[in-house]
Amino acid sequence: MPATPLPQIASTSWEHPADRAALNTMRSIPGFDEIVRRAAGFFGERGLRHLFLANAVRTGPTQRPRLYGMVREVCASLDLPEVPDVYVTLSPLVNAMAVGFERPFIVVNAAALDILSEDEQRFVVAHEVGHIASGHMTYRTIAIITTTIGFSALPFLAGLAIMPFQLALLEWSRKAELSCDRAALLAVQDTTLAMRTFFRLAGGSAVPGEGDLDAFLKQAAEYESEGSAWDSVLKAINTALREHPFNTVRAAELQRWVASGAYARILAGEYARRDGTGTQSTYAEDVRGAADYYGQQAKETFDKVGDSFARAADAFRRKAGG
Repeated sequence: MPATPLPQIASTSWEHPADRAALNTMRSIPGFDEIVRRAAGFFGERGLRHLFLANAVRTGPTQRPRLYGMVREVCASLDLPEVPDVYVTLSPLVNAMAVGFERPFIVVNAAALDILSEDEQRFVVAHEVGHIASGHMTYRTIAIITTTIGFSALPFLAGLAIMPFQLALLEWSRKAELSCDRAALLAVQDTTLAMRTFFRLAGGSAVPGEGDLDAFLKQAAEYESEGSAWDSVLKAINTALREHPFNTVRAAELQRWVASGAYARILAGEYARRDGTGTQSTYAEDVRGAADYYGQQAKETFDKVGDSFARAADAFRRKAGG
C-alpha cells in the first residue's frame, strides 16, 4: 500500500532532540568549524562523485530500475523536491550511505540488495533520504571519512589533539541516525517493517522458522534495561567510536517515539512545514527534549550505581553479621 504523502514536511518534525543537542555541542568545540571547512575542501564533492562514477553502477530506468523507482517513491512521501542519484557498489557489507556536500547522493552496497527484501531495502533507502532532507550531509560525510580512514596516519600527538572532535562527531552521528530512523518510518509507514529491518541488519534470518522478530525486540529491551553501572560504562566504551548505534538500541528508540504518539500525530497532519506553518517546535522545547533524553540516561546509570552500592553494603553487613 503506497505511503501517505506528507506535503511540505520539515525535517524538524522527525529530528531527535539529542541530534540537535549533540550538533550544538560539537559546534562549540574550539576550531570545529575550521576542521570541517578544511576536511570538506580537501576531499571535495567532485572527488567523491568521481570515485563512484568510476567503480559503481548509477541507477536509472534501465539500471536497477526497482531501486531507481523506490528512491523516487520515498522522496515523494517525504516531499523532497530533488531526487538524489543512487549508486550501487560491490561490497560484502550490508550497508548504505548518503555522502556529498552540495549535491549529495546515496550509495547502496550490493550485499544489501542481495540479502534484504525489497520492503527492507525501501526502509534503508528512506533512512538515507532522511539524512539528505535533514541537511546532515557535510558533517555526515566527514563522519564517514573519519570512521573509514581514522586518524591512524596522524602523528600521535596530533591524533590526541583531534580526538575530542572525532568523539563529538561520532556522538552526533549516532543521534542523527535516530532522527533518520524516524524519517524512514514516516516514508514507509509500517512499524513492523521498521523493526524487521533492524532485526535483519543485526543478523536475523528471513528463512521461515529461523527468525523470531518478537524475540529480537525482547532482546532490545533486555540490552537497554538490564545490567549494572559497570555494564553502562562498557556500553559507552563499545559505542564511543561507532558511527551507528546498535540495531537493538535503534529498534527500542523508534518504538519509544511511536509510543509517544508523535508518529501518529504526524500521519494525521500535525507536523512542522517548510513554509513555517504547522506544529513548530521552539528552541526551548528542543533543549528540554534533549535534557530529558540525556537526563533519563544519566538517572538510569546513577540508579544502577546506587543499586550496586546497596547490594555491596548488604553483602558486607551479612558477612559481618555471620
